[in-house]
Amino acid sequence: MTKKRSWTVFWLLFLLYMFDYMDRMVIVSLFPFLKQDMGMTDAQCGLLVSVVYWSILGFSFPVSILVDRWSRTKSISIMAVIWSMATLACAFTKTFPQLLVARTAIGIGEAGYAPGGTAMLSANFPMEKRAQILGLWNASIPLGSALGIGIGGFVAHHFGWRHAFGLVAFPGLVLAVLFYFVKDYKTVTLTKIETTGKETKMRLMDMARQFTHNKTLLCNNLAFALNVFITTALLTWLPTYFHRINGIAMDKASLKAGSIMLLAIIGAPLGGFLADTWMKTNKKARLLFPAVSSVFTGILLFVAFGFLQGTGQYLVLLLVGITAVAFVPSGVAVTQDVVHPGLCAVSLSLNIIIQHLLGSSLAPVVIGNFSDMYGIARALTVLPVFAFFAATLLFAGSFFYEKDLDEAYRIWKPSGRLSG
Repeated sequence: MTKKRSWTVFWLLFLLYMFDYMDRMVIVSLFPFLKQDMGMTDAQCGLLVSVVYWSILGFSFPVSILVDRWSRTKSISIMAVIWSMATLACAFTKTFPQLLVARTAIGIGEAGYAPGGTAMLSANFPMEKRAQILGLWNASIPLGSALGIGIGGFVAHHFGWRHAFGLVAFPGLVLAVLFYFVKDYKTVTLTKIETTGKETKMRLMDMARQFTHNKTLLCNNLAFALNVFITTALLTWLPTYFHRINGIAMDKASLKAGSIMLLAIIGAPLGGFLADTWMKTNKKARLLFPAVSSVFTGILLFVAFGFLQGTGQYLVLLLVGITAVAFVPSGVAVTQDVVHPGLCAVSLSLNIIIQHLLGSSLAPVVIGNFSDMYGIARALTVLPVFAFFAATLLFAGSFFYEKDLDEAYRIWKPSGRLSG
């Protein structure tokens, strides 16, 4: 694929990911309006976020197999149509169960998008730039989240919460049609190189060993889940925190929270650039850098929620907006580095299953329950613990990275690894 076409694919994937997260996160700025109209508790509001991740959790693995074995472009296009239509359906719901079903359908549509998009980018850009490219791509997540939260709060405040769902749903449909006609890359055959030098077809057990015997992936994926718990908790509950603690209207609280998470548009590309730069002198950098950034995030969260209020707290949380996502490019790149190229989407799918099971699906409802019991201010003070545990796991994983990377390269090199 030419450089121009690679970047065309990149920007289409970037926009799709941005609207993916706008559709996913717009609801958090609508909580006060939904509580008023439907009488929901904080735990139920959190469930409306968690159910998307549970849905992704259930469908990610089978969809990622379809992506790897069938077509990335057609799979992504179909998924974008599903999540956009489900978002639009949210505008017509009248009860909590109806809204819960519609939010579940959003997760079904989004289940295979990250694995498919990651696999395409990994194949179309060189390995030594992988974290940088994935960092730029993942900057669409905070951008989409911030836009969804900010626009949702503004539209709901001035025009009603139903209009917020409708506004963010339509762009995804347009992009889905455009992406359907993008040229796909050739599906990678599932073969391996034996120690004798003979090329043979991979068996199911060979594929399973790519994941079950990979200590790097285990540490990386668990740490990823812990860090995602933090980012999802902040995305979900910061607007409510500012609304209650600072006593400001929800539209202003949403914009304030959105401005913090929007800074992740700096943190994700910066994290990828720094990790790849460090990797030139230290092969373990894609584990060590996110370990360091996780420590910084834990310290900043401890200071912000434990000791500060007002302007001082806001300034520290702005730094959190940068550091809290710096782990993402390296973490995603590692899922591609240490596996067979024909299993890239499946590898990220496994990461997504773990991060949603232990991180993003739990964060909204766990923090929501803590908020119901102890108040939102005390509920958010638990977040630094997750950051410090993540750093410990990443540091441990760095001891296995080179061995697992060499093993992945050894079993597949008929004509050299893919450009990605």
